[in-house]
Amino acid sequence: MSNEEEAEMADETETEDEAASPEEPQEDEEAAGSEPEGLQDGDFVRLAYTARTVENEQLVDTTDPEVAEEEGVDTEEQTIEPRVIAIGAGHLFGTVEEDIKGKEAGDTGSVVVPAEEAFGEYDSDELRTVSAEKIPEDDRYPGAHVDLDGQHGHVETVVGGRARVDFNHPLAGEDIEYEYEIVEEIEDRTERAQGLLQMFVDADLEMWIETDEVEEETVVEPDEDDEEGEPATETETVEKETLYIEATPQLTMNQQWMFQKQQIAQDLMDRLDLDRVIIQETIEGGGMMGGLGGMMGGMGGGGVEEALEDADVDADEIVEELEGDLDVEDADLED
Repeated sequence: MSNEEEAEMADETETEDEAASPEEPQEDEEAAGSEPEGLQDGDFVRLAYTARTVENEQLVDTTDPEVAEEEGVDTEEQTIEPRVIAIGAGHLFGTVEEDIKGKEAGDTGSVVVPAEEAFGEYDSDELRTVSAEKIPEDDRYPGAHVDLDGQHGHVETVVGGRARVDFNHPLAGEDIEYEYEIVEEIEDRTERAQGLLQMFVDADLEMWIETDEVEEETVVEPDEDDEEGEPATETETVEKETLYIEATPQLTMNQQWMFQKQQIAQDLMDRLDLDRVIIQETIEGGGMMGGLGGMMGGMGGGGVEEALEDADVDADEIVEELEGDLDVEDADLED
């Protein structure tokens, strides 16, 4: 075979290979590097929703004031309004969060959360008979909520000296349907902080974020040549992103805040990329506290008589009472 014939056969083989092989797929590098569309983990949204049991449409939770009023929910004890949530933070059941992902502000949705994910499957072993004496007398009636041996339950029946108590969650075994609307996406960090904190404390708190310059001491390692050298410290100025929260009685007296403020503050710092949280408490002057402060200041400065006059107290009567007490004490000691 001549060289020309070999070249022609080689060309034909290449042509056949090209025809047989499909087109090379486009590089997936761009697709791999592109960000997913819509809302994702870490995004903040204001969400309106109503959750009901699938079987009998019993209200579980709502952010709609009209629905709450229709269902007889006490709206004076809690604020009923759309809530700020961080997607992926566990503020909602995972099924609901997954349904929200990829959507945008203004979108609506409906999703059913299965019982095992919601409040658990019903466990018949959790329906137990106990001595009625273990239940406080005021709670010995069907429907009462009781705490026994570290478990929370509700009384089903009381017969004689025995009671049947169900320690399952009242919604155990129920599938829950969520209907929701994504009202808006929240970008402002202060608004995000207010929304997060309101999930723990139902209070309208004033807060703001500032970048502070703070002096910190850092350890300076000694030189390698200095065998006896000890670590020294030096002061440097660093910037700290700080969330300031103006404390109110609602905050300071809230039990969840009292016992979990460290965890709550850490959650705020982690999700909002903050360095610290500072709680500020303002005490106004005037009233009884002002009067007590004036008396204490007067006593310290030698103005006792003036303080007693302002308090409408007779100094001579006080002296007589003190002298009488001293006489009684002396008499007791002599006996």
